[in-house]
Amino acid sequence: MTSLMLDEARAAGRAVAGQLNANRDKLAQLGQALRNHQPRSVVTVARGSSDHASSYFGYLVMARLGKLVTSLPMSLITLYRSPIEAQDVLAVAVSQSGQSPDLIGPLHYLREGGATTVALVNDANSPLAEGAEWVLPLCAGEERSVAATKSFITSLTAGAELVAHWGADQALLDALATLPAQLEQAATQDWQKAIPVLQHADRIMVLGRGLSHAIAMEAALKFKETCAIQAEAFSSAEVKHGPMALVDEGYPMLIFATRGPAQESLLQTAREMRARGASVLLAAPADIAERDLTLVTAAIPELDPILAIQSFYPMVEALARARGFDPDKPRHLSKVTKTN
Repeated sequence: MTSLMLDEARAAGRAVAGQLNANRDKLAQLGQALRNHQPRSVVTVARGSSDHASSYFGYLVMARLGKLVTSLPMSLITLYRSPIEAQDVLAVAVSQSGQSPDLIGPLHYLREGGATTVALVNDANSPLAEGAEWVLPLCAGEERSVAATKSFITSLTAGAELVAHWGADQALLDALATLPAQLEQAATQDWQKAIPVLQHADRIMVLGRGLSHAIAMEAALKFKETCAIQAEAFSSAEVKHGPMALVDEGYPMLIFATRGPAQESLLQTAREMRARGASVLLAAPADIAERDLTLVTAAIPELDPILAIQSFYPMVEALARARGFDPDKPRHLSKVTKTN
C-alpha cells in the first residue's frame, strides 16, 4: 500500500541530485559574494517545516562559519512595525510555496533596509522568489501530499549547500555530492518496530540536540499533522529542566542520536529515560548496540540528520495509516498556508 506522501518522500534522493546540479553555479557566485562582503549576522524567515529547515541551516552557519543566526519573529515587522536594522545582514527565506504574506512582506522590508536576501523556495516563480535578490530553487518538483517531505529534505540540503559555498568548504561539498545515493538507502530502512509502540499513543516526546534538534522538531510536527499525536520536541539538555516530570511508565519517546559532539548526551538520556520507565525508541547508527532504529550515516556527521529524517518519513506514513488516517490529507490542513 502506498500514498502520495510515501512516494514523494522516497523521491527525495532524486530531487537532491537534481538540485545539486541545478544550483551549483549560482551558489558558487553567491558564496563568492558573501566572502567578498561578509554579513555581520544572518536572519531566517520561515514557518512550519521550513522553519525547522532554517534551524538546521542556522546551526550549520554558527558551527562552521561563526556567524550569529536569528529566526525572525515575522510579526515584529508585519504587526508591530518594529524598526529592525537590516544593513549588512544576510536574510534567508525558506518556503515550499512562496505564497505566504508574512514571509513576503518581511523579506521586502529587509531587502529595502540593505540586507542581502536569498529565497530557498520550491516555486521559483512565486511572490517570495520575485522579492529576493538571490533565488535558489529547491528543485523538489510537485508535492501534492499536504505533509511536506521531499521539499523539507531539499530545504535542508539547499541550506547546507549555501553554507558550503559561502565557506568554500570542499569537505562539505564533497559530502553533499554523495548524499543522493545515501538518501535512497535511508528511505529503505526498516523502522517498523516503532509502529506497535506508537499505534495507540496519544502523546510523545521527540529528542535531538545540536544539528539533530531541527529534525526532532520536524518529526514532532509530522506526528501531529499525520497521526494526531500530541508531540513535543526538545533538546536532550532541555528535557531535564521540567518536561521530564511528564515521563511515567510507558511514556513514548523517539530520540535521534546522530553522530557528533551531542551524541553521547543523547545516548545517556535514552538510558535515563528507560530507567524511568519510558518506552524509548532510540534511532542511532549501526555501531550503537542499544539502538532500536538504524540511522544511515553520511560522509560527514553534519549531514546525518538529513538521512535520519528520510528514514523517519516512511515510518510515520505507515503509522498514520495504522491509526486510521489518510497521510495525504491531514485534518483541517491544506498544502498552502497563508498567514499575515
